[in-house]
Amino acid sequence: MITYNENTKIFKLDTKTTSYVLGLADDKYVGHVYYGKKLESTDLGYLLRLEEPPFVPSKNLREKVTFLDTCPMEYSFSGSGDFRESCITATTAEGQQGLDLTYVSHRIYTGKEALDSLPATWGADGETLEITMEDEPTGIRVLLSYSVFADSDAVIRSVKVINGGKEAVYLDRVMSACLDMDNENYDVLSLHGSWARERHMERQSLGYGSCVTESLRGESSHQDHPFLALLTKNCTQAEGEVYAMNFVYSGNFLAKAQRCQHDTVRMVMGIHPENFRWKLEAGESFQAPEVVCVYSDEGLGKMSRTFHDLYRNHLIRGKYKDQIRPVLVNSWEAAYFDFDTEQLLALAKQAAELGIEMLVMDDGWFGQRNSDEGSLGDWTVNEEKLKGGLKYLVDEVNALGMKFGIWFEPEMISPDSDLYRAHPDWALQLKGRTGSMARAQYVLDLSRPEMVDYVYESLCAVLRSANIEYVKWDMNRPLTDIGSTYLPADRQGELSHRYMLAVYELQERLTRDFPDLLLENCSSGGARFDPGMLYYSPQIWCSDDTDAIERLAIQEGTQLLYPLSTIGAHVSDCPNHTVGRVTPFETRGIVAMAGTFGYELDPRKIPAEDREKIPGQIEDYKKYAPLIQKGDYYRISSYQDNHLFDCYEIVSKDKSEAVVFFIQVLNEPNYRSRKIRLQGLEEKATYLIDGKSYSGEALMSAGLILQRLQGDFQAQIIEVRLKS
Repeated sequence: MITYNENTKIFKLDTKTTSYVLGLADDKYVGHVYYGKKLESTDLGYLLRLEEPPFVPSKNLREKVTFLDTCPMEYSFSGSGDFRESCITATTAEGQQGLDLTYVSHRIYTGKEALDSLPATWGADGETLEITMEDEPTGIRVLLSYSVFADSDAVIRSVKVINGGKEAVYLDRVMSACLDMDNENYDVLSLHGSWARERHMERQSLGYGSCVTESLRGESSHQDHPFLALLTKNCTQAEGEVYAMNFVYSGNFLAKAQRCQHDTVRMVMGIHPENFRWKLEAGESFQAPEVVCVYSDEGLGKMSRTFHDLYRNHLIRGKYKDQIRPVLVNSWEAAYFDFDTEQLLALAKQAAELGIEMLVMDDGWFGQRNSDEGSLGDWTVNEEKLKGGLKYLVDEVNALGMKFGIWFEPEMISPDSDLYRAHPDWALQLKGRTGSMARAQYVLDLSRPEMVDYVYESLCAVLRSANIEYVKWDMNRPLTDIGSTYLPADRQGELSHRYMLAVYELQERLTRDFPDLLLENCSSGGARFDPGMLYYSPQIWCSDDTDAIERLAIQEGTQLLYPLSTIGAHVSDCPNHTVGRVTPFETRGIVAMAGTFGYELDPRKIPAEDREKIPGQIEDYKKYAPLIQKGDYYRISSYQDNHLFDCYEIVSKDKSEAVVFFIQVLNEPNYRSRKIRLQGLEEKATYLIDGKSYSGEALMSAGLILQRLQGDFQAQIIEVRLKS
């Protein structure tokens, strides 16, 4: 619910349990008032501190700079006196910078409008506040948008910039959200890593100055993640305050928390301003991506569940939004590039006998692709490998009762390809320089409209040729050589964002024209696991590291923000192909069940005792999948913290059942059993675990005793059901 008090000039957005309040400072500047636990009162303007130094009123022109540098701004601007992190910078035709954005008008309406060419949350059960600000000398108008949904505790923010002047301006920076507040001795939580170890949680104290997480790789990246949160010192999974932001975007980003001179804090998030410059002609507009803001007064756990519910109900779309995904086997670690029709059919036959539901043919089926040295861009079937053609292979797989999926890397081009030999100017490139390769490939210049059409028609030709029901969309290298032979000189700074818009356009067209297709995004593992991608695909490959123990930290960081049903997770071969670790087949299965579940191995080549366990694993996955898909996630213990075991729980919305995943990484000699405290149950209810009765309050306050498992790398699943 959104209200506006005309007398106090206060806007108030209420979610289920939180309030977000902003107001007009001196009837002119849009200031931040409050974000926190839900309040009934709207008489909150005093929180702007407009009558005390150094927060002097803006009407005191003698100290306007002091005012601008201290006022808690809803959207900061540069060049007029606010020396903290700026949200917007624009250069005029005269080459000058500096804005003074003041309130013009607002509107409150039911629902939420789509964002032009960008992924965004959606839903009719919401309300939106739109505030218009203007810099009168330049004619630049900024539209601040705030949306809330009836079933969510999130506040969704976005920004549109309109050039209402008579001459072109250049946008050098357009952040999507800003949050100013008093410091409460906060910690900063962010997610970091690298290839094969994505999204590890990093918590540090926020001192004076700035804490930054960012990507300039043209992707949200393995190394950093478009998420930032401020935590009170006492914050745990179940207690303490959290202020979090997550960017609905898949390209370059900047997220910053800045502790300022008067012990205030500013958080900003948006497209990274480095290498960004957008030419805005008179009358044109620029839409920035949206940021999801979440406040929790019940620790990280409530924050996670807020993100999960929002993304399940208001971001993910399509046929598979609420469906259990088919169990698949992927050919990559089973065969890499070394396969043909006969081998794939043999793999499919064995998989079908074990209950696996889909065969995915990964890299190596097109052009002359027998290694990663060439043929990207040549999306024609290699019939020397696939004798009889793709349709024959797919029909034979379907005859076994299995679905068929295929791998693409549509955004890339190999120097050794027919496409590159015909169109070398279609690759990103800097004039006069030899391109920088990664994985022996360049990046296509998707700012070119004909390039986008070529890529799309190439994919469609393959998808229309056979009954293909799944696509794995990969991107195996970051963007470099950020130059275009298509864009004019004064628009080269638009390239990275135009590239991302083109990827979104391609995936929008794909999901529209093939509505029954299951799309899984991937970027050399988890380099583009972000809300932007979830808008187009209901699942994303979490990491190329499929080792069950390494996956614990990777999946914990991912589960912090994203529903478990979105996390691509497979049982892989042992010794693991990435780290060489040997783990029990049961443990690999249990860890992969907290995700989409599938196999990354050749079941014909694994030990018979492991192969015989596959039907049982699939049966367990099917049993737990509805709960994993829609239940509430609770983190009980973290292997990253205790270095011994990992434990998390999924509870049904009606609290009638739960499933607990327990992974013992290292055993210890001469120790007693372990005690874990469950969460999210009904205190007064009675639950059954292994035939024994427990009260909900006992399980949550006193705990459940787990006997130690024999050996390292062991795992178990504990079922909790309401006693009838």
